[in-house]
This record gives sequence, structure tokens and C-alpha cells, in this order.
Amino acid sequence: MSSDEFLKNDDEVTGLIFNIEREAIHDGPGIRTVVFLKGCPLHCPWCQNPEGIKPYPELIWYENRCIYELKCIGACPRNALTYIPMPSGRIVINRARCDLCGRCVEVCPTGALDVVGKRYTVKEVVEVVMRDKVFYDVSGGGVTISGGEPTMQPKFVIALLRKLKSLGIHTAIETALPFPWEHTKPIIELVDLVILDIKIMDPEKHLKYVGVSLDRVLTNAINIAKLGKPIWVHTPIIPGYTDYEDNIRRIAEFIRDNLPTAERYELLAFNKYCSIKYERLGIDWPPLKNAELVPEEKMEKLMGIARSILVNNGRVLVTWRGGITKKREAQ
Repeated sequence: MSSDEFLKNDDEVTGLIFNIEREAIHDGPGIRTVVFLKGCPLHCPWCQNPEGIKPYPELIWYENRCIYELKCIGACPRNALTYIPMPSGRIVINRARCDLCGRCVEVCPTGALDVVGKRYTVKEVVEVVMRDKVFYDVSGGGVTISGGEPTMQPKFVIALLRKLKSLGIHTAIETALPFPWEHTKPIIELVDLVILDIKIMDPEKHLKYVGVSLDRVLTNAINIAKLGKPIWVHTPIIPGYTDYEDNIRRIAEFIRDNLPTAERYELLAFNKYCSIKYERLGIDWPPLKNAELVPEEKMEKLMGIARSILVNNGRVLVTWRGGITKKREAQ
């Protein structure tokens, strides 16, 4: 099979995607398009994209779009939708009954009901991506594959990366590295940048809260560096889980001692914007619903700890980013 035939066959490979975000600026260098794949094997209590956890489509209700014509109620053949008028009006989805037929979505005049998670071919994703190629070229941007956990869909990711590579587009992947190296390596070999999560350096806490062995994550990270791939490391700063000084110190030391290709270490301040997503999906979010946001002073202190460890390594930019627009940098 010729390389042209190989790439043509890639066009029809499909992946389950819950969002394609254009003109993104925080998911790699330059202006980027981020492709969010659905499905994640982890169970982090602080997940910011709950719509990306389940590896199948889900019905979602956007209360801010609803004008309560209630056509959806009568359209559902399985009686999976109920209107509760008090105290402020709400559509409740019985997910055990819903078979995602989409009839409620079709009759909704404002898009208040939608199915999150749709099948796209590689060709369809590339058509969206190419609309912004001029911005990638000017800004040094490209395409980032995120999730969910994108390595859950290796066949689609590999096909998409091969296609983007053939078009000369810079690629990045955002991953928590939950799978063995033999699963992960074929994907990593195709990307230009790896943005990886290192959340907790305590093995027991990592297994308890994240749901995968810390050793696997760290081994994968070391192997990525051995391939010579540029690495950005992210740590979400979550109250009561990851926000203690020793955790950041140990992650920074790991970067210093084991990741010679690391270019950036970024701390991501906890926010609660995702709480509305949990409500829309009918998921209770008790672990962090009432948690306090991380004060700016604490983020500065944690960044200072990481900087003090990486200060003699001029290639690593240490940054933190807040829940709204705040960002701090140190070299």
C-alpha cells in the first residue's frame, strides 16, 4: 500500500468527540484548535470536563437556553423526560430510559437539549482544522488533541495525527498517561509536543484519587523524554488533594532530575466553572462543590517553590494560571 493510499484510508477512521474548540490559546504554543475526545478511565474528583468522562454519547439539558415550550416531553417515545415546575422550572432526564434517539433534540427550538459526544471521521475533523491554518502558520500554533483521555481512542488519534503531519500542522496531545507504554508509544511518536499531567506524587493518594498507578505515569513521562519529545507538565492545584507544598516540590524535582526535554511547568488553579456541567449531566459533585478557591498568594508561593528547584534549569518556564484570566510567569 502506498503512503497516499494509507492516508486516504485514515480519512474514514472515526472517533467520539464532545467538542472542537477553535482559536484556543492555552493548550500549546500559538493559536490552536483543540479536539476533545470523549472517554476517560480515571476518576479524579476535580474533573473539569465531566462531559468527557463517559465513553459514549450523553443527553444534556442547557437550562439557560430553555424556553419551556416542552415539545420535548411529548416527543420522547420512552417517557424519559419530565418537567418539574418548582421552584424555578427544570427538565429532568431519566437516563435509564433514554436511548439517545434524538427526537427531543430535533423538536427543541432553542437547542436546550443536545447529545454530547458525536462520531467524526478524520476527514471531517481535518476540514474544521484547516479553516484556521493561516492562524497556525502566523502564530506558531496547530492542533491539540485532548479529552477526556485521548489515548483511549488510539486508532483514531493515530490516524488523525498521521493526516495532520502530512499537512504540515504542528500537533500536541494532552494526556494523563494512564495506559502502559506499549499502548502509548505509537501515539507519542507522532506528536510534536506532549502536555502531560502529573497530579500527585504520593503513590497511595494517586491510586486512590486518580485511579491509576503513579509509577506508570512517571515511567511513561521518562520514556517520552527519552524519545526527545518536548514536554509541558501540568499540575491542577486542588484544595485538599494536590495543593500542598511537598507535592509541588516533589513534582518539580522529578522534572529536574528525569525530564531533560521539559520546557514548561504550569500550575492550574482550581475553579468551579465545571459545577454547572455536572448539574446538566445529572451528576452530583459533592467532593468539591463547597471548596474554596485557591488564593493568589498560595499560587504564588507554590510557583516560587517550583521555581526555586528549576531555577538553574533555564529551559523550563514556570507559570501558573487562574480560573479566570490571571497568569504569572517566572524564568
